[in-house]
Amino acid sequence: MRQARNYHAGMAAEDSVLRDYLAAGYALLARRFRGLRGEIDLVLGQGDNVIFVEVKKSRSFDAALARIGAPQIGRIYDTAAEFLSTRPNGQSTDSRFDVALVNARGEVQVMENALMQ
Repeated sequence: MRQARNYHAGMAAEDSVLRDYLAAGYALLARRFRGLRGEIDLVLGQGDNVIFVEVKKSRSFDAALARIGAPQIGRIYDTAAEFLSTRPNGQSTDSRFDVALVNARGEVQVMENALMQ
């Protein structure tokens, strides 16, 4: 039961984050893109740029941010490289890695260009 509740809470958090990006003029390129080493929650486009978004939900923004560790960041980078290999400019595509935090009240805080390896 708890696993199902967490899954649905995570999907609701992703929906909320996606609405904010779409309202800001971004285009959805992929949702839950799966590569050989991992998954990226949202892949968005803005012009020729690709934005990879990791969504984290917890009781507070700080608690959500604390759930991202170095191994996960490595998997996100590897999976992003797989996605970029499908783009016309490949690895030369302009891209960034955002973290979208969602707290218990459903508030969203986006940290642009937040993931550094």
